[in-house]
Amino acid sequence: MIKRWSLVLLALFTVALLVLPTIADEPELPDSSAGDSISDHASVTDEQAELHETADAAAEEHAHRAEGGAHHGPDLGKVMGLLWVVPFAGILLSIALGPLLAPNFWHHHYPKASAFWALSFAIPALIVYGAAALHEIFHIYLIDYIPFIILLWGLFTVAGGIVVRGSFRGTPLVNVIMLLIGTALASWVGTTGAAMVMIRPLLRANAKRKNKTHVVVFFIFLVANIGGALTPLGDPPLFLGFLHSVPFFWTLALIKPQALMVVMLLSIFFVIDTIASKKDPAPENDDDTTKFSVGGAMNFLFLGGIVALVLMSGTWQPGGITLGGIHVGIQNLVRDGGIICMGLLSLFLTKTELRRENEFSWEPIREVAFLFAGIFMTIIPALAILKAGTEGALAGVVSVTNEPWQYYWITGALSSFLDNAPTYLTFFNTALGKFYPGIAEAPAVARLIAENPIYLEAISAGAVFMGACTYIGNAPNFMVKSIAEEQGIQMPSFFGYILRWTIPVLLPCFVVITFVVFW
Repeated sequence: MIKRWSLVLLALFTVALLVLPTIADEPELPDSSAGDSISDHASVTDEQAELHETADAAAEEHAHRAEGGAHHGPDLGKVMGLLWVVPFAGILLSIALGPLLAPNFWHHHYPKASAFWALSFAIPALIVYGAAALHEIFHIYLIDYIPFIILLWGLFTVAGGIVVRGSFRGTPLVNVIMLLIGTALASWVGTTGAAMVMIRPLLRANAKRKNKTHVVVFFIFLVANIGGALTPLGDPPLFLGFLHSVPFFWTLALIKPQALMVVMLLSIFFVIDTIASKKDPAPENDDDTTKFSVGGAMNFLFLGGIVALVLMSGTWQPGGITLGGIHVGIQNLVRDGGIICMGLLSLFLTKTELRRENEFSWEPIREVAFLFAGIFMTIIPALAILKAGTEGALAGVVSVTNEPWQYYWITGALSSFLDNAPTYLTFFNTALGKFYPGIAEAPAVARLIAENPIYLEAISAGAVFMGACTYIGNAPNFMVKSIAEEQGIQMPSFFGYILRWTIPVLLPCFVVITFVVFW
């Protein structure tokens, strides 16, 4: 036991050494490898503005190289047509229809299906665009997919070692309380962290209920998505905004639409769950008097370490290295290495009996890793076209976005199927260009927040809230689905989720938000 806790303290000390200097020191002006300057000030002096302009120019030059400039051939987003998005549509259809039409085949061969669609884009793209396509493929796996999987793996591993015991049953009131706790946690430990910590206790509380699919669906709505709206730690788009000069606590401005969404959804859930509970068989005389307790509590320390490492990667700018023509920030390498260490420490120091009690297995993270490997490959043309803005195949969509409610719906609709982080950034930059053309990013963001905050609120809310519309809208959605199915819960198919839950439940709530907040 002493050895175990000494390793825990050593891990926390290591994280502290990495994180505390970044908090204590005033960050220097980042070079081209650091991206845009991070500023939490509502106003910027002339001298600061000049420095930001220098940083932005350097960042723009670096972005041109990294995004496939002259050294890598054409800008794919400007030359690709919508036909290149067919493999992305194909893998979505496979995920939707495979488990329904050929469940046994899909269960054993979904990695091959993912590889087929990935290669159906990669091979033609490499033939047609050569080095430019190779650069984009390498970029999305090195910068996006690998960190994405490392973070999911770390949170899944750490949360899998936390066992919440108790004799509480999943009554409508208990379920509402658990959903509310998870929703509150999501903004501070991230939607993925909150989802991985809370899903197993929720499933355990409802283990003896027959009708419980709706419990998992509303968990995805609230904990895996809407709960992450209040801080940059909550959801990737908001963290990206923080890296682009949006103050850390500005996102608390979203508390009104978030609170309204939470109240509406919990009210709807309570009614549905009450009706469903009455259809369940009468509960047997349960002699279980297990007292509330938490096993594997040391994993909360590892969870805190992961959150600290993610925050560190957004505040510490030590420079970077180049791998295969792709710039990689040193802070990101430290973050990913630290997350792996947190996960390994959790594996080594958590008793096997606790994971067995949690019915822990690697299948959910395995499924997510294989399927999202294909999704990240096939999503390349869709993201490139979106990033091209008015010069890409979706120019019509981008150019007609003018009012706050339009930003809300278009950002949200695209975030439901595409990566919500670049979608957020696209319309974030669209708003800056609309109101403050030619102004450096940091002062432009400060003015947008001071003069037209409703636009940034609409973009942020759309990206975060509407990630709940599909299983691929946000990272933890598919993971929660996989964990629930592994526990024997029959979850709706990809389109079944949209038709049975998104359209009749979420969309009316989004309409209310539109008229109350963004009209």
